[in-house]
Amino acid sequence: MTAFSDPADSRTSVPDLVVDGTGLLCVTLLLRLRKGIDGAAPDTVVHVVATDPAAPLDLPAWCHMTGHDYLGPVPDPAGRPVYALRLVADALVTRPDAPWHRTAWAGSGA
Repeated sequence: MTAFSDPADSRTSVPDLVVDGTGLLCVTLLLRLRKGIDGAAPDTVVHVVATDPAAPLDLPAWCHMTGHDYLGPVPDPAGRPVYALRLVADALVTRPDAPWHRTAWAGSGA
């Protein structure tokens, strides 16, 4: 389930991982995010720097689809738009080349 946190919450203000998507549009931002979190442990707090105006909609939607926890926007000392999420152990895997599509399971016929 996707959760929202208080942006001042100290658990989200210091990330374990930062994915810089400055200047990237949604598709490329999600490709970079998918690659950036590959192999990261559950409970990793990720800050995504995202200048795409659609990021405040796309990131929560992607988290909802995968099961990761969307934590919301967080303050950034440099004034950049930054959004936090927390990785979960049982997240649905997405395709490396198309992170807006879930990976088909073997034998699913998809």
